[in-house]
Amino acid sequence: MKNILFVASEAVPFIKTGGLADVVGSLPKCFNKEEFDVRVILPKYLSMPWHFTERLEFLAYFYMDIGYQSKYVGVFKLVHDGITFYFIDNEGYFGGPKPYGDLKYDLEKFAYFSRAALSVLPVIGFKPDIVHCHDWQTAMVPIYMKDSFRGGEFYQNMKSILTIHNLKFQGVWDIETIQGITGLSDYYFTIDKLKVKEDANLLKGGIAYADYVTTVSETYAEEIKTPFYGEGLDGLMRARSNSLCGIVNGIDYNEYNPETDDKIDFKYNAINFRKEKFKNKTALQQQLGLEVNKDKFMIGIVSRLTDQKGIDLVAYIMDEMCSRDDIQLVVLGTGDAKFENMFRYFDWKYSNRVAACIYYSEEMSHKVYASCDAFLMPSLFEPCGLSQLMALRYGTIPIVRETGGLKDTVVPYNQFESTGTGFSFTNYNAHEMLGTIDFAKYVYYNKKREWNKLVDRAMAADFSWNKSAERYANLYNWMLSW
Repeated sequence: MKNILFVASEAVPFIKTGGLADVVGSLPKCFNKEEFDVRVILPKYLSMPWHFTERLEFLAYFYMDIGYQSKYVGVFKLVHDGITFYFIDNEGYFGGPKPYGDLKYDLEKFAYFSRAALSVLPVIGFKPDIVHCHDWQTAMVPIYMKDSFRGGEFYQNMKSILTIHNLKFQGVWDIETIQGITGLSDYYFTIDKLKVKEDANLLKGGIAYADYVTTVSETYAEEIKTPFYGEGLDGLMRARSNSLCGIVNGIDYNEYNPETDDKIDFKYNAINFRKEKFKNKTALQQQLGLEVNKDKFMIGIVSRLTDQKGIDLVAYIMDEMCSRDDIQLVVLGTGDAKFENMFRYFDWKYSNRVAACIYYSEEMSHKVYASCDAFLMPSLFEPCGLSQLMALRYGTIPIVRETGGLKDTVVPYNQFESTGTGFSFTNYNAHEMLGTIDFAKYVYYNKKREWNKLVDRAMAADFSWNKSAERYANLYNWMLSW
């Protein structure tokens, strides 16, 4: 039996702010239980739902030295969906209304969490062969494993993996502050370790000290070696290229299943979608005050409304796209005020063609995936992206820019060979995007049989967690053979 420990700042269903939580909550369930014992360590946030908190089993507490202080560490346990979760308790750090807040304070609490996650292992009697860390919040774990925990007999032969979910977020502050809260010596604050310019960078340190580094798609693993996508760390990513790979994320195929989804009005599958899927469209049109027409080409956007997600491209061509009577656009999400107000304006200007839902609702997101004909996701960069995977699952054809996980998961439609699962464009250009939307619209209206074949292939694509787990299992086995 091989022991694997996930260390992360969030996981579904306990706490979620983004895709990281989906990975940490879903992936451990997909490994072969006879080969791997996968457990997870999380902070015990006060903002966790009470129906989980009341079920936690208290295991132990102790005091741990970190920086110049001695800190309380409590340990709780909960078995959920067959996976053992441990929770680090310290209300001074994790007692706020949200998991993240002021960056300087987050740096201190996650340095504490990283050290505590290693310190509790002898207490709970679990010795992992591999410690799998996620993002900058746990990037101190590989550093501590090579520092103060290196000499301990219990920690001998442990290996570490750091998964980068988004290289943009790195945990950067001045060296004096970071040194004070982590307790690391001057040795670690040089240009080949944690130092970037005049500051300390936790993610850089984790990348430098982890035994292996992964990210969440193969294309993103290549992109981050370049200056444009490398966020200042492209040199380090190139240096670590022999210990770097991309493994695309998956989605929960039980939760996102149009045949059993209670959040949508009309259920359907790959066999009957021609007769059933459009019923969701007309129901959503009625709900949102759009023209009720089952044949109208409807595009969905479920996204944070930011430049990173390509919303500036959408803003540029909104009038040109929506002034035509052959398209409808449904937008769900929140973000930058300029984009929220832009969509509200076009909702007013083209009230029967544009619906701006400037909020987030899990139920409404499922309705958008199930109702629309196409799903627009023109990201500037996208480490993996989950929305396009959900769209494929519901037979809603993605229109994406070829970057990161979008390039890896959406096969462009080839009209000559009748292949592909979506439409894509290469350059970050609004009118190149509009041309791709127009091509998708042309196929929808004029080649209905080809469109239905696209839907067939989209719904047949397999981006379940089982495929991702298989690749991680191969990586774990390879690392343990060193």
